[in-house]
Amino acid sequence: MTKAPDVLLVAAVELARNTAISEAGGAELVGTHVGVESDDERLATHLFEAYLPGYSAWRWAVTIARTADAQTLDAVTICDVVLLPGPQALLAPEWIPYEQRVKPGDLGIGDLLPTHADDVRLVPGYAALPADEELDLTQLWELGLGRARVLSPEGRDGAAKRWYSTDRGPRAEIAINAPLPCASCGFFLPIAGSLRSAFGVCSNEFAPDDGRVVSVDHGCGAHSQALVVD
Repeated sequence: MTKAPDVLLVAAVELARNTAISEAGGAELVGTHVGVESDDERLATHLFEAYLPGYSAWRWAVTIARTADAQTLDAVTICDVVLLPGPQALLAPEWIPYEQRVKPGDLGIGDLLPTHADDVRLVPGYAALPADEELDLTQLWELGLGRARVLSPEGRDGAAKRWYSTDRGPRAEIAINAPLPCASCGFFLPIAGSLRSAFGVCSNEFAPDDGRVVSVDHGCGAHSQALVVD
């Protein structure tokens, strides 16, 4: 339950108003007294409408206090003066980190999109080597034969799900009406690594997906076995 404001502090409206005017730099910038709120025992905040460009429905908040033995307004002390948003105040949108705002296709020429050191999609380059690998990992790195970071299992699975669900997967209209799947096409180039059995790159310049990653069960009318009958 909210405590009732201290009687002496409630009566200090003019003291609070004059303080707000001094802080604002002019009486025309301080409006109607909105009310007083009890912050603690012998501590309260007076609220006044703020008439400032760009601060629609904001308020001047003047916090005042008194000692236990104070009996007159002369003993009331000013603690703080700030601008606070009222219930209908115009506020800036909630901040959203850049990594949550960026969408595919947003990156332009000269733009940088940094990744976090703990990005779950990536692991240190040496982590991609087989567990029974006998190579000296330090020597391998010094020779420049590895990358600092490579895809983690989470990153690989995320890419696979994303690619498979696009219009270069099996559910695309063009794939449903294709004579045969990409896996049996002479223009299909399987990609390296663990995704080799699921994806490849189309190399047919006349196909709509030339130069793009396609699933093995994707397809189009430019299949290499769509032969012309003489």
